[in-house]
Amino acid sequence: MKKSIPCVFFLSVILGSFAGAALADEVQVAVAANFTAPMKRIAADFEKDTGHKAQLIYGATGTFYAQIKNGAPFEVLLAADSATPAKLIKEGDAIAASRITYAIGKLVLWSTTPGLVDDKGSVLRERKSLEWRMAIRNWCHTERLPSRR
Repeated sequence: MKKSIPCVFFLSVILGSFAGAALADEVQVAVAANFTAPMKRIAADFEKDTGHKAQLIYGATGTFYAQIKNGAPFEVLLAADSATPAKLIKEGDAIAASRITYAIGKLVLWSTTPGLVDDKGSVLRERKSLEWRMAIRNWCHTERLPSRR
């Protein structure tokens, strides 16, 4: 039986020839696509507070891993999993002391209809005749999902 590992997100500062650029006017940040919206606001606040610009590049964590291994000049990696930063650290491509958790995902049940959702999630069991949508994705295991073509 496979053990399930909680999905956590990590920040890793990447070693490379541009590592000193983190102190410069601009920093290259590889951002997992699922963190796009909050990162835009964080970057704007960062620039306002420090006068430095975060150059944000959005994409898949696995793609960023390949780019880093091939010399991409990222100073910061905001990964969508814990395995990729750990692998980069193990392989000598990231600084172990820089790895921190910046967010932990949680599943939330909510509705714009007052009183519809209770703390027991009864609406899911009762299946009232409502129009509703649900999206569930385990980002920790995305790469293991079969293709649905």
